[in-house]
Order: sequence, then structure tokens, then C-alpha cells
Amino acid sequence: MSDTYPFARLVLLVAAAGLLALLSNRLTERIRIPAPLLVLVAAAVAVKAIPDLHHPPERLVERLVTLALICILFDGGLHLGWSKFRAAAGPIVAVGVLGTFLTTAAAAAFLHWAFGLSWFLALLVATAISPTDPAVVFSVLGRREVTGRSGTILEGESGANDPVGIALMASLITAGGLSAGAFGQIAGEFVLQMGVGAVVGVLGGRALLWFMRAVPLPSEGLYPLRTAASALILFGIAGLAHGSGFLAVFVAGILIGDERAPYKREIERFHSALASLGEIVAFVVLGLAVDLAVLTRADVLVPGLITGIVLALVIRPVLVGLCLTPAGLAGNERNFVLFAGLKGAVPILLGSFILAAHVPDAERLYGIVVVVVVLSVLLQGSLVPTVARLLRLPMREVEPEPWAIGVRLRNEPEGVHRFTVTAGAPADGHRIDELHALPEDAWISLVVRENRLLPVRGSSSLRAGDEVLVLADPDLHQQLVATFSG
Repeated sequence: MSDTYPFARLVLLVAAAGLLALLSNRLTERIRIPAPLLVLVAAAVAVKAIPDLHHPPERLVERLVTLALICILFDGGLHLGWSKFRAAAGPIVAVGVLGTFLTTAAAAAFLHWAFGLSWFLALLVATAISPTDPAVVFSVLGRREVTGRSGTILEGESGANDPVGIALMASLITAGGLSAGAFGQIAGEFVLQMGVGAVVGVLGGRALLWFMRAVPLPSEGLYPLRTAASALILFGIAGLAHGSGFLAVFVAGILIGDERAPYKREIERFHSALASLGEIVAFVVLGLAVDLAVLTRADVLVPGLITGIVLALVIRPVLVGLCLTPAGLAGNERNFVLFAGLKGAVPILLGSFILAAHVPDAERLYGIVVVVVVLSVLLQGSLVPTVARLLRLPMREVEPEPWAIGVRLRNEPEGVHRFTVTAGAPADGHRIDELHALPEDAWISLVVRENRLLPVRGSSSLRAGDEVLVLADPDLHQQLVATFSG
């Protein structure tokens, strides 16, 4: 019994911290300060103010945040899906890979010339602060969702540049310095990690999809657990093969995202919740690792603030803007992507790699990374809604949908098609009995508008945004796409 009370106190503290982190999302809608920053700052203050709390070991921080990031990237891939990724693959690869390298090179040059860091140390810090986090952007938008390719590019960029940044940091730390031989070693290690990670992601994603479809389980609650365990297995396989496990789980998520499988909705909801938990865990753990005394030092605070401003206002707009030039984005969408390259958990995780590697002046370098992230999340993050409004960015309101209606079937239905009517499509603004292009054997069985079921009659009119469930032969799918999606 002597151990019960300390354990109960620990459980109470952890649960209360988690609940407050969840409720902070409601506060974000009012004060426009991203919830991750509130969690990070609260954890950093708590470890300073509460004597029983201590800074966690560096390896524990690294491992916990790595697990959280696996959950976040796999869910990001599921949410993105192959069709959305394919539509914006060029800009995503250009910004996520080439843009990350250009940003790293420019930031390293600035840190070297402005603050006298050696090229190696400047490159470590620059690598850490290059990845972006769209979850921070979307958290301050509340119930508004970015439509069009800009939102897809932001999501895809983060999914691509996180593995790139992590692989580059690992390669730099392994090399231990810069020289002609080191550059070759860094390039070889990076290419190996990206190549192996991509292959494991593609093969593993296909294998997991087959596994989800072909092997039944005795309870629906086990299906999401199976995909979570499989994602961890893919990460482990890629790591053992000297590849990027982060890229592997992201690619696998993309390949599964649009595919049909038993209990797919439940799987998606589970991983969305797991990713949200992962984000909370990551920022709490990273906040506990922050030393406020180090952040207030002039040699940490000043370089961090200046570098963060230069990165947001000069380096990203110029270099990532060049990468986006061939994408053909509208001016407002392009400008929003350039502004919304906020930093998040991954830069601080990469900063912890610097600490764990015990490079010279590691504590100062980690502090600079944290200051850049806090500045980005606080200033850029709080301005995201205003910038989106000024740019007249295409957005739509997303209302909560706490109620659902559905049926369970033993076997996969063959002829069920679900569409959202897009503006300008043949179905937009027309009655059901006027849809002459609709195949004769197709039957519109369900129409949902603004979260309300509508009666399905020949005289019922459809409009953009309506969700439509159609029963028809699978071979008619393309004809149905032409009717409802244009």
C-alpha cells in the first residue's frame, strides 16, 4: 500500500494534464494561440515550479516523441490518401524535399555568418528548424477547413519534410563533422534511408491492405489495434534495414487512405484519436525537457528570435516560393502556403538529437531551436486566421457530426458509391429526375445536406456540398464521377 498513493498521485497528475491539453483546443478557438504552444509552455513552467517534477532523460524524450510521430505520420498518410497526393505530388515533393534542402542550406549560412556558429553546428540547427507542422495551422482555424490544393500541399509537405529532416539529422550526426569524405557519407546515408523507407512503405502498405481485407478478427475493436501494430512493425523493419521508418509509415498510410477495408471508418477514427494523443504527448514531453533558464540567455534568445523572423519572412518565402512556381497555384493559395510553414514537434525532437549526440554547446543549440519553434507557433500561428481571411482563401465550415446512421454487412458491398456534389458538376442545381446522364440502373438512396437527411424524390434538387449515396454497378463508377464531381 505504501506505493499506492504516489502512483495514484502520478495517475491523477497525468490524467489532469491530458484533460487540460484536450480542453486547450477550445481555448485556442477564442484566443488564437495554438494549443500545442499552450501545452509546451505549461509543461516547461510546471517542471520549473513543481519540485517533484524533473527533466526527463534525453533518450526517453527521443523515444516517446518518436512513437508519437509514428502515430501522427501514419494518420497523416491515411487522411491524405493516394488520390489527393497524386493530384499534388509535384508540389509536395518539390517543397517537401527540395524546399527542405534549400531552407536548410540558407538557414545554415545565416547562422554561420550572423552568429559565428561553425558550419557543422549551423547545419545541425538549420536541419532541425526546417520541417513544418500543418497540425498547428489547422488547430487555430477551428471549424474552418482549407479547400483546394493549398491544404493538401501543406499536409503533404509536412509528411515529406519530417522524414527528410530526421534522415538528414541522423546522417549529419553519424558523420560527426564536415569534410569531403563526410559529404559523401552524408549523401549516401540519406539516399539509403529515403530509398529503403519508400520501398518498405510501398510494399508494407500493400501487404497491410491485403492483411486488413483477407484476415478477419473476432472483434471490431481489434481492427484498429492491428493497423497500429502493423505501422509500428513497418517502422521497425525500415529501421533495421537502415531506412527511414517515418517515411515508411507515411507512405503506407497514403496507400491505404483511399482503399476500402473492413471497419475502415473505425480504423480512421482510432488513428485520428491516436495522432491527437501523440501530439499532446510529444509537446508535454518536449516541454518537460525545456530549461527556461537556458532560453532566457542572450546567446540563445537573440539568435533564436532573429533566425525565426528571417526564416519566416525571407528564407521560406523566397526559396519555397521558387519550388512552388511550376505548381500553378492561385496567388492567394501560394502566399498562404508560404506563410503557413509553421514549426512544431519535429524541430524540437531534432534538437533533442543534438542534445543526445553531445555535440559542442549542445544545450545552447537546443535552446535556439526551441525559441524558433515558440516564435513560429506564437506569432505565425496566431496570425493564420487573419492571413487566411485577408487572402480570401477558399475555405469551408466543418461542423461536428456527433450522430451517425449506418448498417453493418457481413460481406463487402459491391455497388455502393459515395460522392460529394462539387460546384459546377452536372448534378449541382438540378433535380434528380433531370440527371439524364445518370445511368438507368443507378439509384440515389441517400442525400445528406448540412448534416440533415433529405427525402429522396425525383423532384429533390441537389446542390454543391451535398453528400450522395448511390447504388449502382461498380463498372459505372466513372459515369457517376462525371455526374456528381464534374
